[in-house]
Amino acid sequence: MTIDDLRVFTAVCRAGSLSAVARDLHCTQSAVSQHVKRLERELGLSLIERHPRGVVPTKAGHLLQAAVATGLGSIDHALHRIAELARGEGGSVRITTGATSIQHFMSGAVVAFRRRFPQVSLEFQTEVSSRSCLEALTAGRVDLAWITLGTPVRGIGRRPVVDLPWVLAVAAGDPLAARARIEPADLQDARLIGLPQNSVARSQLDAWLGRSGIRPVFDTSVADWDTAILLAELGLGHAVVPALPQWRGPGHPGLRLLPLPDLPPLTAGWAVRDWDNLCPLSRAFADTVAAHCGDGAALPAEQPETA
Repeated sequence: MTIDDLRVFTAVCRAGSLSAVARDLHCTQSAVSQHVKRLERELGLSLIERHPRGVVPTKAGHLLQAAVATGLGSIDHALHRIAELARGEGGSVRITTGATSIQHFMSGAVVAFRRRFPQVSLEFQTEVSSRSCLEALTAGRVDLAWITLGTPVRGIGRRPVVDLPWVLAVAAGDPLAARARIEPADLQDARLIGLPQNSVARSQLDAWLGRSGIRPVFDTSVADWDTAILLAELGLGHAVVPALPQWRGPGHPGLRLLPLPDLPPLTAGWAVRDWDNLCPLSRAFADTVAAHCGDGAALPAEQPETA
């Protein structure tokens, strides 16, 4: 088997389609299939199952995909660093996060880091979810992932940076706007603006609401917190969101953020493949962001789970 075989196989697992990978690689579907078949001959087992709507990994395929993603990620990371040395560049830091996270958590840190390391390139790759960020990290396309921290992922180290209390965002003219706090019962039968169900923040919110016996209706779905805030401020619904500093003050005169003290806070922070082997520039950027987020600078990094 070759590295190209492994790369193509992981791409097929990720895309769920031979034809999609063929288009991305500018080759024929038959050529893509040959890479997979070579691996199957070598291992003596089927690695993918073909279905009318695409392909899915078999049990053996899942095992190989997980191992290859970690191994190729480390190789690609090393090749990226070697290429920088060959070009004589000052280096780069590759970060993945959500579209609005840079504004809310990193704007001051980016300025401070740039002043300290003016020759270093910062490469931001935006993703639609924490899961997508972790996939980019595992594949070696980035050095750091800023995510909402949920269940630990095997092979990924984490560093909690900031705890975000939840609030209910409502328009200034809403009947709830004068409340000092929101109780769980206030959300019963409420019609809420929510993030997609597969997001970590939504999963944690749903779990808490379920334990509290609350059954609100999420009749509007948005991709990010800023959109939820905009719709709430326009009076188009209520949104349960983390309390972010940028939403308070003169920039949002028509918005009220009402505390939800009974809801456990949401934690955001860094994820990496290996803290011990993280390059000094990436570690410096992670530390800079943590320092600008406040108390999170003192939180220790968690080593990745290995089993």
